[in-house]
Parts: sequence; C-alpha cells; structure tokens
Amino acid sequence: MSIGPAVRLLSLFSVLTPCAAIAQQSAAPSPAPANAAAPQASLFRDAEDGRFDMSRWLLEHRGFLPVPIIVTDPAVGNGGGVALAFFHRPTTSGATGEDGAPKMVTPDIYGGGAMRTSNGSEAYGVGASLHFDEDRWRYRGGVAKASFNLGFYTPGTLLPTQKIEYNMDGLMSFQQGFRRLGERDLYLGLAWVYMDLDIGFDVASDRDRFQPHELSKRSSGLGLSLEYDSRDNPFTPSSGWLGMVEGNFYLPGIGSDASFQSYRGHAYGYWPLGRHFVLGGRADARWANGDIPFYRLPYIDLRGIGSARYQDTRAAVLESELRWNMTQRWALIGFVGAGRTWGRHNSFGDGASQVSKGAGVRYLIARQLGMHVGLDYAWGPEDDTFYIQVGSAWR
Repeated sequence: MSIGPAVRLLSLFSVLTPCAAIAQQSAAPSPAPANAAAPQASLFRDAEDGRFDMSRWLLEHRGFLPVPIIVTDPAVGNGGGVALAFFHRPTTSGATGEDGAPKMVTPDIYGGGAMRTSNGSEAYGVGASLHFDEDRWRYRGGVAKASFNLGFYTPGTLLPTQKIEYNMDGLMSFQQGFRRLGERDLYLGLAWVYMDLDIGFDVASDRDRFQPHELSKRSSGLGLSLEYDSRDNPFTPSSGWLGMVEGNFYLPGIGSDASFQSYRGHAYGYWPLGRHFVLGGRADARWANGDIPFYRLPYIDLRGIGSARYQDTRAAVLESELRWNMTQRWALIGFVGAGRTWGRHNSFGDGASQVSKGAGVRYLIARQLGMHVGLDYAWGPEDDTFYIQVGSAWR
C-alpha cells in the first residue's frame, strides 16, 4: 500500500510478514533427521551438511519469536529495535492449492515492537495477521505511535535544491481484509488507512512554503487491492512472481482533512538461469492525485537512495538483481536500479533518472525455509550505505 514515506520507512507492521512466512512453513511437518536419536545440541546444525542452520529452531519454536529491526536508511540514520511475534497453528484445514493438493492455512500472528534511530526517530506499535474459513478470508493490520525526523527536498527547478527538516509525530493505523477469489492464490482486499500527525518544522518559517492542504494532519482513506503470488518461497524466491495493484481514496466524509487518491502497482519476477543463477526483476509505479499532503507524495524506493529523497505526484522504479549461488549455503548478488519522479514540476520526459547499484552477500540460514540473510552495500546519487537483509530486499 502507498501510505507515505513515514510508514514505508520504519513500519512496524512489516515485521509480521517474515513471521507469518516462518509460521506458515512451520505448520507443515519438517523432514525427519538422518539420525532419529540426534542430540539436542544439533538444534543449530543442519543434519544434511552439518552447517549452522536455524531451521529446527524456527520450525519447532514455541511461544514468541524475536525479530530484530535493523534500520540503515540515510533519511533517518542508523538504528534498530526488536519485535516479538506470537503465532497459533490451526489444528485442521481442508484448504487446497491451485493444483488440488492440501494446503496448510497460515497460522494467526500477533506481534508488537519498538525501534529508535540515531537522528531521534522512534516508533512502537502492535499488529496481527489472521485467517478465517480455511484461508478464504484474511486480515492484517496494526496501530503504531511514531515520531519521525525527516527532510523534504525542494524540486530545484529554478533554485538550488533545499532540504526542509521537519518532524511528524502521531498515530498511524492500517487495517486490511482479503477475500480469496475461487481456488487460485488471488485475493481481493479492502483497506482502511488512517494517520493523525502533528507536523513541526526546525525553522518555523518553512511552514510558509506549503499550501494549507499540504499541511493536513489527518488523512483517512478506504482502499481496494488485487494480489496474486506464485513465488516458490516467501523469503528468498527462485521462481514465480508477485503482482499487486491497489488504490486508496481519502475523503472528508470518512475523517480526512483533505481529498486525494494514492495508487500503486508493482510486480516482482524470478527466473532460474541454470543451476546456480537466479535473475530477479522488479517494476514499481506509484502516483497520487488531489490535495496531497507533502509528506504523502510518492517517492523513489531503491537501495542507496534515502527514503523520500525524491518525491512528486508520480514515481516509478525498475530494478534487477542477479544471485549467484556459489555453494549450497553462500551466494553473491549484484543489483542495479533506476527511478524517476515527475508530475507537479516537470513531465516524465523532462525528469532526471536516479540510478543506484550495489552488491551483497547471502547465507542460507534456514535451509528448510529457503531463507537467506546477508549484507548489501549500495551506491546512489548522494549516499552510499549498507543494508542488513532477511530474505528478499523487495517489499
């Protein structure tokens, strides 16, 4: 969903996604170890190759699952925190996949967490991911209290680009329900997005740079989405694709201070190249119309470019990534992407593309889940920074 850079930056709700995937995999029985009498000391060693592996810990875990939150975004500085997720497995399920084979319903997930960064930004919140009626209905959402110290950059068309520093402090809520269409992995979603934020500027006179509707503190909107996912793995895919289109409509009649609309369409594809290489491609477009608050404008979302660094009413990104599986455990990746914004200040043809590129290393930390972790280093037009990755970098 496109609900502005503040939520995209450090949304606590996003930690539920990897937890849900872990829990979904854990609902299926794991392969029996080669030696049934293997000692408990092998909890973090894989029975297949003897390497460090967290599959058993994750699959057989009871109670809460700690999820580290690691932030390395140039827009807010470095920082981190922790989230705790609790999950409940369904006892029975009659659901089937597209091939007619039995399909285990993803367990219900409950979680909460908190984080803080070096520039004083902080957030805490709770969320859940629930499933009903053999996974025909889904719910995911949460509520967070956040304070972000960010920068808004003027377009720099006639005058040099200037950074306007501001703080946004308040409540954010995202509620979404899905209905499965037929027997395919296709879901229709209905969402409610609500934000009530106080906007303050480091220099009080900077407020005069914006129109009244651009400073609206309360936004409330309803949204529709259509989502399809055929990836072979929710963490580090090697084949298949994910596609989603969505639109959110903000109106005074449902509690919004301004009337505007936000849209997003994105697709991620993965293609195996022989035995050792996987090519990934990403296309992501966001746009907004109406009386849009300045902090809700679409922006370029790429590794190496600070969140909300380039904003306008339209934003589009193309990115590719190549993974070389050197061994069963270790992999190297290289990536390159380009993004462009346009709308208020220039046309698409007049806009300048911003390019980022980088490389990274991955380790298969949970073989039975197909989950890699690792480190990326990215270069953008202004910044170079590193990112800690758990699973895919694409969200």
